[in-house]
Amino acid sequence: MKIEINKQLLEQILSQMQPFLEKKDLSQITSHIYLEARENKLLLKASDYETGLKTALSDVTIIKEGTGTANGKKFLDIVRILKEGPITIETKDDHLQISQNQSKFKLPMFDPNEYPSFPDIDNMPKIELGSEVFINSLKKISPAIDTNNPKFELNGALIDIKTDKINFVATDTKRLAIVSVEQSMESAFNLIIPKKAIVEIQKLFFDEIAMHYDETYLILQNDQYFFFTKLINGKYPDYERIIPKSLQYEMQLPKDRMIEAIKQITIISQEIKLTFLKDRIIFKNLSQENIEAQTELEVTTPFEEKFIMAVNSRYILDFLTHIEDNEFTLGINDADLPFELKKDNFITIVMPIVI
Repeated sequence: MKIEINKQLLEQILSQMQPFLEKKDLSQITSHIYLEARENKLLLKASDYETGLKTALSDVTIIKEGTGTANGKKFLDIVRILKEGPITIETKDDHLQISQNQSKFKLPMFDPNEYPSFPDIDNMPKIELGSEVFINSLKKISPAIDTNNPKFELNGALIDIKTDKINFVATDTKRLAIVSVEQSMESAFNLIIPKKAIVEIQKLFFDEIAMHYDETYLILQNDQYFFFTKLINGKYPDYERIIPKSLQYEMQLPKDRMIEAIKQITIISQEIKLTFLKDRIIFKNLSQENIEAQTELEVTTPFEEKFIMAVNSRYILDFLTHIEDNEFTLGINDADLPFELKKDNFITIVMPIVI
């Protein structure tokens, strides 16, 4: 294999592939990026078995067809230090050679034929949903996905496909975030996407994408990228029973002024106490130190008597920063029961702090 490619283009693609590489064990072929020069295109692949990304570049000069591999991190480090302009890449014996002018580097290769195969979308069901809706729904629930939970299914987001709608769900056991999208589907199914995959999906995809799935994989594809992730195998909690059937108190609140008030208190403490009066909400830090932060928001509430509730402010801010309009609904039953934040088809159920 021998090709010429622009430095900036190659650096961009190699950077995007870093999250898909095996980092801990460099003896594994999955620490390498796969290259294939064929039919006036350069195909690049990266996979750690759990996730994978491939792309084909046409803006490249193919001098000799062939295949090769190289350690993804070292490959990127070398390309980064080279100057702008064309780079020559070729395979020689068991090495990949990267050269530009008087600079020359060699990296050892694995056998390209042993590189992990990617799943195929043949006969896979398709998620018929607009790409923007899909990406935005994942973005809204992402903050509620847990990390390193021994219940593996909570380290991902549930895509609960029903015949009349799709629910995007995430929980870290302290809160539950749900986006419901009305959509007719041929059959009911659910899949749990790992948090790592969701992070990469949001980085890579902005335009229209085709989405396929089965019991093992979710595949996203557009004109530039082919992305896959293995799904988390587990039974997601019965999230629908957490949603309050009714709410005793509901009020419309301004997003921007709520964010401003909460952020003033979080300078001192992330845990805050909310005191609801008929004509205002008082925000105060919950910490017991000899330091105090307090502010008020003049707003009409449904409370005739003083009502006090404590909460981790991050959960409210995560919801507010992901809604578009400047008004949302707060629904409460009791100070010790989960309360609801809602805007259109996006809701977050939050467990309060017991005081």
